[in-house]
Amino acid sequence: MAASTKLSTSVKALCYLAEHGRREQTSTAIAAGIGVNASKLRKLLSMMGNSGIVHSSKGTQGGFILARKPEQIHLQEIYCAVEDRRAFHMDVHYVNGQHLPDTVKINNFFLDFFADIQNDIENKMKKISLKMIMDQALH
Repeated sequence: MAASTKLSTSVKALCYLAEHGRREQTSTAIAAGIGVNASKLRKLLSMMGNSGIVHSSKGTQGGFILARKPEQIHLQEIYCAVEDRRAFHMDVHYVNGQHLPDTVKINNFFLDFFADIQNDIENKMKKISLKMIMDQALH
């Protein structure tokens, strides 16, 4: 799954859970409600469970609920739960199998540049709560 797809799918699932209050929802119900594959969604829900964003209970009566209120869940923590935290990636050490020092220096410039952009993105995400997304996108 692409980075943006994982994040947007996760946010949609969390919005679905928020709209259903304190009633646990199965991954199948959530997947049907947001139009995604249930097995891929379960992986994302598991990652968000490990990060304390959702709670889950097992068994036939089990399901998922938000661990906190939507205003207490921020986009950056969702992103960090489901992504490898690199919006930009470059393999800077070799070009066509060769170690080319000048090319690596230029690539390192871009790595630093992309790292700054990544920090900017995550800092902006920290200011956006799930509630804000729901208020803007759903109402």
